[in-house]
Amino acid sequence: MKRFFIIAGFLLLLALVCVGIVGFNFMRDAGIKQYFATMKPPAATVSTVTVEPSKWTPGVEAIGTVNAVRGVDLTLETSGIVKDILFHANQKVAADAVLVQLDDAVEKADLVAQKAQAASDQAALTRAIELQRRGVGTDATLDAARAAADASAAQVNKLQAVLDQKQLSAPFGGTVGIPKIDVGQYLAPGNAVVTIQDLDTMRVDFTVPEQQLPLLKIGQTVKLGGNLADMSFAGSIRGIDPKIDPASRLVSIRGEVANPEGKLTPGQFVQIRVELPQENNVISVPQTAVTTSLYGDYVFVVEPAKSAEGAAPAPAKPDEQKAGAGKAAGDAAKPADNAAKPADAKPADKASGDAAKPPEAAQQPALTISQVFVKLGRRNNGMVEIAEGLKAGDQVVTAGQNRLFNGMSVAVDNTIDPSKSANKQVQQ
Repeated sequence: MKRFFIIAGFLLLLALVCVGIVGFNFMRDAGIKQYFATMKPPAATVSTVTVEPSKWTPGVEAIGTVNAVRGVDLTLETSGIVKDILFHANQKVAADAVLVQLDDAVEKADLVAQKAQAASDQAALTRAIELQRRGVGTDATLDAARAAADASAAQVNKLQAVLDQKQLSAPFGGTVGIPKIDVGQYLAPGNAVVTIQDLDTMRVDFTVPEQQLPLLKIGQTVKLGGNLADMSFAGSIRGIDPKIDPASRLVSIRGEVANPEGKLTPGQFVQIRVELPQENNVISVPQTAVTTSLYGDYVFVVEPAKSAEGAAPAPAKPDEQKAGAGKAAGDAAKPADNAAKPADAKPADKASGDAAKPPEAAQQPALTISQVFVKLGRRNNGMVEIAEGLKAGDQVVTAGQNRLFNGMSVAVDNTIDPSKSANKQVQQ
């Protein structure tokens, strides 16, 4: 019987230990769940910008190709052996300057002989005219002498033209390129010899959609450069094609721009912007503030966190802070007999404890963010127009939004502006 009670007591003790272990684990898991359920994530640091109506300069953007207003690839009209090359690469030449000379010895000899024949025929014509004046010459003799003289003069002009074709001259002043021939080389008609480009004035050809054609007109300002951030060249529209390409629905535009320093090169690819009249009171934000998703474009707007009663805590006013500080100082200066009272000791300790707290913590309200879907408009110089979704005064997140979610607590730090380059911020 005694053994039975021992075994029963041991089993009861074992059951109590098991129940205690299970209860401890249950309470531990419940406490962990409660902790993580009530734990708030730390505030994320973001950069913001305040939305304000601003001036907006709309424009038509395109890509195009630069060419010289006057530029051709020169060729020779006749065949021959290259005798002399009278230019070098990238040389500036004047109009009618001789660039290439072919071997013209045969043509020169023929021209000398023909000039002698022309002189003889002209002398015969002079004698025939004199005989006709004296009445001893016939009209037929005079006509034959005149025809021979005219034919000889025409032959001289022909041989002179053939001789001139042995030279390649610049049709206008400009810069020549790299010669594509060598001395002693045989050239056939039509072979390219060199290119010449007048780089003082350039033209830019580009196309725009037919929907934007009503926005353009002759004389509008055209800015161009290697990219949209560097539009260092300015010109104007000189031509608009009156016909729209039915295949691409694009219209061709041509502009002209001065190139005094020769920085633009024919054939160069450039970004183009045709500026339109300025608009006022346009809501825009930096492009870095907008996030694109499958559901649309959205931004994060910073708002004061709501208190338990549903209202945002209002920060203390500067005047109230000064009044509170003066009151605390006046209470500290009261007579000692009043401070010695037990009932007054507690408020004094409380006042001293409140005075020890940093005032910044009470002045800065907690901030949260809300996700706002927006309708985008035009883009210009790193900014994007907001057609719908935002109003003036909204504080929009411009950096750090990739790790944010709706309702998250944030802290604002605008020491770094992502809309500016890093070099400019370091210089400031």
